Amino acid sequence: MAVEFAGWAELEGKYFPNEPLYERQQQHSASAAIQPEIYHAWTSGSSFTFVPFYRYDSADDQRTHFDIREAMFLLPRENYELRVGVGKVFWGVTEASHLVDIINQTDLVESLDGEEKLGQPMVNLGLLAYQETLGVMDFFVLPYFRERTFPGRGGRLRFDPYIDVENEAEYEHSARQRHIDYALRYSNTFDRLDVGISHFYGTSREPAYLPKFDANGNLNIIPFYEIINQTGLDLQYAGDAWLWKLEAIYRSGYENGSYYAADAGLEYTFSGTGLGGMDLGLIVEYMYDSRDFDVDIATLITSGYIGSQFNTFLNNDYMIGLRLAFNDEASSEILTGIIREDLDNHASVFQLEASRRIGGNWKAELDAYIFIGANKDPLLDFLRKDSFVQLALKYYF
Repeated sequence: MAVEFAGWAELEGKYFPNEPLYERQQQHSASAAIQPEIYHAWTSGSSFTFVPFYRYDSADDQRTHFDIREAMFLLPRENYELRVGVGKVFWGVTEASHLVDIINQTDLVESLDGEEKLGQPMVNLGLLAYQETLGVMDFFVLPYFRERTFPGRGGRLRFDPYIDVENEAEYEHSARQRHIDYALRYSNTFDRLDVGISHFYGTSREPAYLPKFDANGNLNIIPFYEIINQTGLDLQYAGDAWLWKLEAIYRSGYENGSYYAADAGLEYTFSGTGLGGMDLGLIVEYMYDSRDFDVDIATLITSGYIGSQFNTFLNNDYMIGLRLAFNDEASSEILTGIIREDLDNHASVFQLEASRRIGGNWKAELDAYIFIGANKDPLLDFLRKDSFVQLALKYYF
């Protein structure tokens, strides 16, 4: 079989109505990215997929980066599948957060919501025997760890104090990035119920942080990666127009103790002649995290250890959203009105995602984030001036 070539290239612009809060940040930014895909399959059924990625950003030198999203060899057999190389694996069912999704590292400079991931070196064995009755068991060996990306000094949407990505991160284990991680997941479908049970042992994808002072007395924050265990459960039940969803995890191994978290909710889709052929989905979810979020950053800096809860503000929050699919030839979609409001301090985030195909090869994507009352939440306060609108134009080849 001949080699197949596809992929996309895009131009993207971000507009920030407010002036930057921190020194060296740029007001606005423009970027260009390309992600080709090369695929080859043999007559035996084996295949190889190669997906490199590159972005250039005008304002943030850390967002200018290259990654191999996938370089994966697949060997399929009747009772198992073996994947070897660099790949992406997604676990999860909820909309607001993906708690159980832990194989790949977050590419934070690409997307604030954590949806974009770095490629992960792996060996994945999937046992498929009797999958219609007994389910599927996946085993993962992850021989190399990918560090999380963070915005540079010139980029918006960054932390304060600045997370130092120019010096080496620190690790709990002496093997550092070469610590071998392991994971397994059992999945099955029982009538209308999809079930996933997973366990991960290895280097945490969510770092803690260590305050460090440089030679000039400037404070920087260094990522610190600890060895953890995570047990996860994801459930999704489909009942006519209803989708009921749950993700829950328990993690242990952090210096500041173990914790559990859950995201539960539903999605109901309205459709019919009254909507002119469109589908309208109502999304409601609640997120809970048992870690202590009543934190003072200055106190944590003095203590010398900033816990991994610094990576999220979803600890006692609800989300309400609307998903509108026009079901037209251009595949127009809008995901809007998503509001995550903390029940303790009433800080909110409004998010809009919209997309539409233009002709056979082009696609326009519009994203917007508005941070409301961010100064009331210590983990959102650093974004209080960073509400933005982003427009991207993609060409698929």
